[in-house]
Amino acid sequence: MLGHPPRELALVQVYEKQTPNSRNPFSIKDIIGDGLLLAVPKFRRTIEKRLKRKFGSPEYVWKMLVPKNNIKVCNDCGHYHERGRLCANCYKRVENETKEIQAKIQEKLGNNPIEQDVIVLYEGENVTKTPNEFWEGKRIIEMKKERPQWFSKNLLQKSTQQPSNSTDVKPTDLA
Repeated sequence: MLGHPPRELALVQVYEKQTPNSRNPFSIKDIIGDGLLLAVPKFRRTIEKRLKRKFGSPEYVWKMLVPKNNIKVCNDCGHYHERGRLCANCYKRVENETKEIQAKIQEKLGNNPIEQDVIVLYEGENVTKTPNEFWEGKRIIEMKKERPQWFSKNLLQKSTQQPSNSTDVKPTDLA
């Protein structure tokens, strides 16, 4: 058994006498076909072996279950989540509100590409408070419910500042 390939990898050569008219180019696929698979498990792992790989074995290496210390309470909804991650409950609320807005936009504007800004107005918000230049070239979508408290009104407000032409460098946060 040592020094010989396993039976699964044994190849059988079939010798056929070829006539000069039936010359085919040599191909490894002709010999092997679709039957050679390397590094494929032959048998399924048992549940005991899977658990031993996952948690270890008390006789050898024991991988203890470590409790998480980075759990915190969300300030908005009170649900628990990991530190450094979004709260799943708050994310679901935002996702549902966004889906409602997208459905309303698709209902009103269709599937055509939107080349203009779309402004979402909730119930009780007035268009007349802002100047007319603001509304030029923008599409308005009206939602028939009140704006949620967590949903900001100034989503389209530019957050970047204009570049400065001054060359003075002033340190900040000095007393």
